[in-house]
Amino acid sequence: MLVIALKMLFYDRAKYLGLVLGVAFSTLLINQQVGIFLGLIARAGAIVSDVPEANIWVMDRGVKNLDTIFPLRDTELGRVRGVPGVEWAVPLFKANATVRTAKGDLESSILIGVDDSSLIGVPPKVVMGDIEDLRRPDAVAVSQDGFTKVWRYEPLALNKTVELNDRRAVVVAIVKDSPKFTSAITFFTRYSQALQYTNNGRNQMSFVVARSVPDRTPDDVAAAIEERTGLQALSAEAFRDKAIQYVIDNTGIPVSFGTVVGLGVIVGVCVAGLMFNLFVLENLKQFAVLKAIGTKNSRLIGMVFLQALVVGFVGYSIGLFGASCFFEFAGKNNPNFTGFYLPSRVAIASGAVAAIIILIAALIALRRLLFVDPAIVFRG
Repeated sequence: MLVIALKMLFYDRAKYLGLVLGVAFSTLLINQQVGIFLGLIARAGAIVSDVPEANIWVMDRGVKNLDTIFPLRDTELGRVRGVPGVEWAVPLFKANATVRTAKGDLESSILIGVDDSSLIGVPPKVVMGDIEDLRRPDAVAVSQDGFTKVWRYEPLALNKTVELNDRRAVVVAIVKDSPKFTSAITFFTRYSQALQYTNNGRNQMSFVVARSVPDRTPDDVAAAIEERTGLQALSAEAFRDKAIQYVIDNTGIPVSFGTVVGLGVIVGVCVAGLMFNLFVLENLKQFAVLKAIGTKNSRLIGMVFLQALVVGFVGYSIGLFGASCFFEFAGKNNPNFTGFYLPSRVAIASGAVAAIIILIAALIALRRLLFVDPAIVFRG
């Protein structure tokens, strides 16, 4: 019976193809949109990820994300260093800066000022150059994606000169950083040098990044810092999650992507359900013959679910392959798409959705099959 079910399915190639493409399109859309959504909101906490040495971030109590910052007094650094459980603490500066490209165009960029002595805050992966050269006057490091935006169609090279807020900066290193939510161009320089590129008033320090001693957790030390200084202190993981949650709560991104994913599921159900229903209707006489010779309803149900299983597996495989190719090749020549990927948990979840879609389609088709009259084979 199972062989007969497969022959019936593959014989009607047009409807088989329609069923497979319906499931494949839905799977592709779900994986692509959810993958892009997760990659996009992860960018909200990218700056935290670029400082792996620090597991505690200290800031003003009103700070909710990495873009709206109220500077701290320089004296706060010493207070944080004096809290028991803090192994070390260094300043971190963040601001927006206007960069003039080689062609004279203006671009928005992110300027990160790192500790002068330790250079903690520069991404650990260096593509070209030496981070120690940041100690030179007017020296900056630029993100790899940022370099391709400022110097378009030029190979990576050092000693490039650029204007940051109308001040001269020399590129001495190129680093690989995490893609940012607001800008693809990021410059890194020493804390004291960063202050010369900006003028933010009396208080300049954006954050204090610190590390807890090995025998205490970041959350415990962060709580001690808050109690001692009155500032907001969070573990790196908690601060990254808070920045991401801020984007989720205050933008239309989740609703937009959720709507597209929902439409993908609805389209998959409608297309697969309609095509499977038409497939069963056109093969109703064949099912009636089987019923007339004594085949039980349970066997007919098994045949339909086998057909649904084959359609679901093939359609899901094609859709997942298409989504994987999209994430594999879309960002190779487009720096704006760097960092997007397809998480395995999304692929597994989309498989469950595909199974639900094809299950609904099979249930819709079974309505007519279970009540078919075997006598129809003798009519007409």
